[in-house]
Amino acid sequence: MASLNPSRIWQTTARAIALAIMTYGFASLTTLPADEWIKLQKGGHYQFLTIQGVVVAWLTMAVALVADFLPSLILLKAMKRALFMIAMPLAVLITSVYWTLLAFTPHLILTPDPATTVLTFPSTVPSCQRIPLRIDLALHATPAISLLSDFVLFERKYPKSQARYGATIMAAIAGLWYACWVENCAQYNGVFPYPFLTQSPFTVRITIYAGASTLVLVSFWMLNALHP
Repeated sequence: MASLNPSRIWQTTARAIALAIMTYGFASLTTLPADEWIKLQKGGHYQFLTIQGVVVAWLTMAVALVADFLPSLILLKAMKRALFMIAMPLAVLITSVYWTLLAFTPHLILTPDPATTVLTFPSTVPSCQRIPLRIDLALHATPAISLLSDFVLFERKYPKSQARYGATIMAAIAGLWYACWVENCAQYNGVFPYPFLTQSPFTVRITIYAGASTLVLVSFWMLNALHP
């Protein structure tokens, strides 16, 4: 194990803080009123793209933190770089879409009101339920902010070949995985985790999955291109 030099103390501290906040957000899911209902469904909280994004972001930061203490392990650095390639743009997409929909069309992302639509969740779940702001920020802001900051301040830019081919493969795999996963869960549960998916026919959902995957890829290309 290598000792940290003074110039890397801030880097390691920032990563540890990000890990702690994301851990808090994930652990706090059990305190939400809808937790028991969600756990009864296939996929549980992992139906939500947000949670999968938090998990990938957490793994990325965890690997980066371990690599700070074991810099001689090349495999850890390679894992960190590969995870960053999907975790960072995915977190940016989740944050951008979530807060935009929450501000302007919350009914597309929050639980719909049983009194106004037949596409409802069980009545035991409060309609249009908002989670506490501190948990909301831990889940829907911290991953993007911490990964973006880490990339700009502590990581080097990806070479063109990795950005072009590696990122494309990662985005395609991630998009295909989530599309298959959430469709499978919805067949069992009878409802999607997000109302806008429940309200969309299959062809529209396919377009959404493809569009989201494309946005993740383009976001990565833009962020990498803007890296100083």
